[in-house]
Amino acid sequence: MPIKGVLFDVDDTLFDYSGAERAGILAHLRDLGLLERFPTPQAALTLWHDVMDVQYARYLAGELTFRAQQLERTRRFLAHLGRDGAEHLTDDRAGAWFAGYAAHRDAARTAFPDALPALTRLAPHYRLGVVSNSDTDHQRRKLADIGLLDHLGDVLVCSEQHGEPKPAAGIFHAACAALGLPPHEVAHVGDNYALDAEGARDAGLHAYWLHRAGAATAPAVPVAEGIHVLHTLDDLPHALTS
Repeated sequence: MPIKGVLFDVDDTLFDYSGAERAGILAHLRDLGLLERFPTPQAALTLWHDVMDVQYARYLAGELTFRAQQLERTRRFLAHLGRDGAEHLTDDRAGAWFAGYAAHRDAARTAFPDALPALTRLAPHYRLGVVSNSDTDHQRRKLADIGLLDHLGDVLVCSEQHGEPKPAAGIFHAACAALGLPPHEVAHVGDNYALDAEGARDAGLHAYWLHRAGAATAPAVPVAEGIHVLHTLDDLPHALTS
């Protein structure tokens, strides 16, 4: 059956999340005079990533709300930095600290250069949408800020509202249903090998793993049968028909 719909991950697929995050946390720490506490900027970024990975996993597991994971990231990061009482910061103070970071991060938001051209080429021929392990309002604002929202149709399925994250088959199936298509007529494109590529394949979709040139992430095993590899979204329109 021909592919009739395409679902996209957002962060580090359409949106340069890693670049915005790096710019945001380094600028925030520099403003607060905290960057000098680290031997290198990369050390600061590594700690921020490590804390985020733990707390965001708790959010995806349902242990924390989207807002609560932001507050816990702030508390744990500052505690690792040796700030006394950081683990007991009030929600207001932790929220204000995170908001400072988020302001810098959001100022650096940008779509990947290949995102808009790809969506523009696909829109006349496919039903488009998003599947994301995040919050719907948060991702909608982000996509609007980077100029992509109007090119993605009305399908925006996020784990916060759906109730389960990728790689669960249910969230992919919910997005396919929102497109009005069966899974075998839908492709999914994402940068995370396990969550996006394997998850989509196992849910019966056509799986496209976007591994951009220079990307740090790679699968622990060779790319499996049934998973198509892209190095740029420029190649997606052709890949969908080949």
